[in-house]
Amino acid sequence: MKTSSAEKEIGIEVFASASQGISGLIKQVPEDFIVEEILLDGSRAKRIPEPPSRLGGDSRYLICSLIKRNWETIFATRVIARKLGISEGRIQTVGLKDKRAVTAQHVSIESIKMEELKRIMSEGLIVQPLRYSPNMVFPHMLYGNAFHIAIRRIEHPCSVITDRTEATLNRLRSLGGFPNFFGHQRFGVMRPITHQVGKALAEGSLEKAALLFLAEHSPWEHSVSRLARENLSRSCDFETALEEFPKNLFYERLMLSYLSKHPEDYTGAFRQLPSRLRRLFLHAYQSYLFNCFLSERAKREIPIEEPQSGDYVLKADSNGLPSRSHIKATSRNLEDLRQSVRKRRMCVGLPLIGFRQCTSEGVQGEIEHSILQREKMTLQDFHVSSMPEVSAGGGLRATVAQIQGLRFEMPRDDELNSLSRKLELNFTLHRGCYATSFLREIMKPDNLVKAGF
Repeated sequence: MKTSSAEKEIGIEVFASASQGISGLIKQVPEDFIVEEILLDGSRAKRIPEPPSRLGGDSRYLICSLIKRNWETIFATRVIARKLGISEGRIQTVGLKDKRAVTAQHVSIESIKMEELKRIMSEGLIVQPLRYSPNMVFPHMLYGNAFHIAIRRIEHPCSVITDRTEATLNRLRSLGGFPNFFGHQRFGVMRPITHQVGKALAEGSLEKAALLFLAEHSPWEHSVSRLARENLSRSCDFETALEEFPKNLFYERLMLSYLSKHPEDYTGAFRQLPSRLRRLFLHAYQSYLFNCFLSERAKREIPIEEPQSGDYVLKADSNGLPSRSHIKATSRNLEDLRQSVRKRRMCVGLPLIGFRQCTSEGVQGEIEHSILQREKMTLQDFHVSSMPEVSAGGGLRATVAQIQGLRFEMPRDDELNSLSRKLELNFTLHRGCYATSFLREIMKPDNLVKAGF
């Protein structure tokens, strides 16, 4: 089954299931995509605020539930910091969450009193205090995310929707999950250029990276934004662009404001962006390469769920999450590793290429070397000497994402779209896994933007 050109742009070229999709639309309204964060200790950030049960004490950090509707995580923390009159560095989140959604996640705020949260008054943004703690929250505390998702505007009869969904799920059950592709939001669906910016940074071309971020336009974005980018692409006039770029292009305007005064200092321009956003560019390029590695493995009909000689095999930790501990598969240990994978004690891993992370060996290693040669990239390119803070050491990522607690209700009439049906699903994914990478298997969308991805 063919994938769309938009998916190929981000390295996704295969489906795990051959069954027909149900099509449809996600995220018609934010409440169609609900995400609640789950920590390793079992605590869950809930989208419906609850009064704190055990605030107690007066420790250094106030742990809160950040509940947002139609807010980007990085921008939300920036607004919170401004309203509290503190630096962004005093606010830490566990992970990033979708913008077009209703999400609940954990956040720690350093040296702040619960009463001061009253200053945060923004539509679609709630900061609910949970407890005081001597420690801030960290990404490694995250177990995963619970999702409640509605797929709307499905034109098939209920029986067809059910049959196609079951056929897809049966295939994914036999696989142990779905291909663990980095989802579309990692790269930008409306304007999928984040990984291209990352590649330009790895190449050492900061001017190219900046102009990609600022001036590369998309037919899917608003006409005012598109025209402003087109004008900048032709003129390279940063001062005029600052006047033309709409206020909602907040991060672009930060860079343009700097470049209008320092037109050749692209390093300084990137450093106007939050550090977390700067790091995302190179991470997005690593993600693109991972998607390419996984797609090519599947296209060659090499099982993505079964170790082959030369593969990395990751050990599962006590929570069932893939750990950093790994073993290289060889002819001597291959059968033992396959047994461990079947028992879910281990899983196949592919590299997130970085200056510390080597490629696989065997056939998978040949795939990776071929793609890196095509990209004209080496491991050391991921150390960016002009901006060391964005450098990426790399790591390993599981090839298959497990689906936990999956339930889907019988399709029924879509109250927002006449003559259509909707399908609602509930499931939990491990940290770092994308719900959209699961939904694409169910829906098989022809057009990602029109499907709401």
